[in-house]
Amino acid sequence: MSIPSAAPDTEITDERMLVEYLAGGEKPRADWRIGTEHEKFGFYLEDLRPPPYAGERGIRALLEGIAARHGWEVVVEGDLPVALARAGASITLEPAGQLELSGAPLVDIHETCCEVNGHLEEVRGVADPLGMGFLGMGFQPKWRREDMPMMPKGRYAIMKRYMPLRGNLGLDMMTRTCTVQVNLDYATEADMVKKFRVALALQPVATALFADSPFTEGRPNGFLSFRSHVWTDTDPDRTGMLDFVFEDGFGYERYVDYILGVPMYFSYRDGRYVDLAGRDFRAFMAGRLCELPGARPTLRDFADHLTTAFPEVRLKKYLEMRGADGGPWNRLCALPAFWVGLLYDDAALDAAWDLVRDFSMEERHVLRDGVPRQALKLPFRKATVRELALEALRIAQAGLSRRGRRNAGGGDESQFIEPLIEFALANQTPAERKLALFHGEWGGSVDPLFREFAY
Repeated sequence: MSIPSAAPDTEITDERMLVEYLAGGEKPRADWRIGTEHEKFGFYLEDLRPPPYAGERGIRALLEGIAARHGWEVVVEGDLPVALARAGASITLEPAGQLELSGAPLVDIHETCCEVNGHLEEVRGVADPLGMGFLGMGFQPKWRREDMPMMPKGRYAIMKRYMPLRGNLGLDMMTRTCTVQVNLDYATEADMVKKFRVALALQPVATALFADSPFTEGRPNGFLSFRSHVWTDTDPDRTGMLDFVFEDGFGYERYVDYILGVPMYFSYRDGRYVDLAGRDFRAFMAGRLCELPGARPTLRDFADHLTTAFPEVRLKKYLEMRGADGGPWNRLCALPAFWVGLLYDDAALDAAWDLVRDFSMEERHVLRDGVPRQALKLPFRKATVRELALEALRIAQAGLSRRGRRNAGGGDESQFIEPLIEFALANQTPAERKLALFHGEWGGSVDPLFREFAY
């Protein structure tokens, strides 16, 4: 997400306000919603190159076309369109023009799939006359980092300067990755803690099931989810498994302590991004930043700062599950189905916690570090991640069935998890299927995947 926060401009006077901000996300079960986000790579049909921002066939023209035809409000930075907004949803630009739908908060996966399908139809209707297509994968399979365009957003200019100071792959994260994630609610602090722990422990399972980034610059890269590997060398200050989440006493206050220790990127003031990369948010709270002498942050600054930490699961006023590679339409529906099935049904949440509660810190890291290369085939305990995934999928599918949310044809949400069950039963990820095509009928070229796997 790359739109400045809509949180209030209330000045922060003490850290308790930040704890209360996170606690303000608590909702009764009846108000729990599902927010699905997905990113995709644009490319020109004639040469597969990524479109630039400007020009008659550029990303700006795409945004303006979608807005004109489908009633989206244009969001500008300076005088440049950089996003669209409509009815609780937004379309935003990732740094190299990857197009992201941040979906509206919806009540069930049926609505989510309708939203995804409608969005892709809207995009396709404008993109086709521009000679532009879109591809869902975790990592750009063909083009080099220097081939990727940069969108004209102040936030990204700051990150582009700072990222190489903290890791070797941060610019790749910005320009060559795409993900699908889901945002889910919690009822109380204890509910948030339990869901956070389950989601963090099982995030490697989602990474394995969705692994779909085996190519870099036209060749196999040795990984099944290279996107997931990229995060391990992006910025150690703001990524990782957050071991403290499993410690006694974890809650909103401990997460605030963590997030205040994450170095800043910026403050959005008077319509511009002020470069504060590497600065301390607590020093900002004390009015001690030389770039903004005497200025103190607001809750909007804090909400923006929450978006600059990139752990496997992220807490805002909801929980974000961030471990999956981007993919085709049915996997965009499968990701929220997986996590809703695990986290929105009490019996499933209890079963999922029983599944992971005795994982040691070392085991959680073995999973996180191993699945980018081996995915479902990673050895774990006396079996592999495949067996862990099958059990998690069984729990999630039962949770979805118990929710009993049915479409007009009588089908419940459990149907949306079936592509993941098929991957686990076959013990073959999407990445491995593409590798087989690459070494077989594609004749050592990644070009066919732009045709065969485009939306």
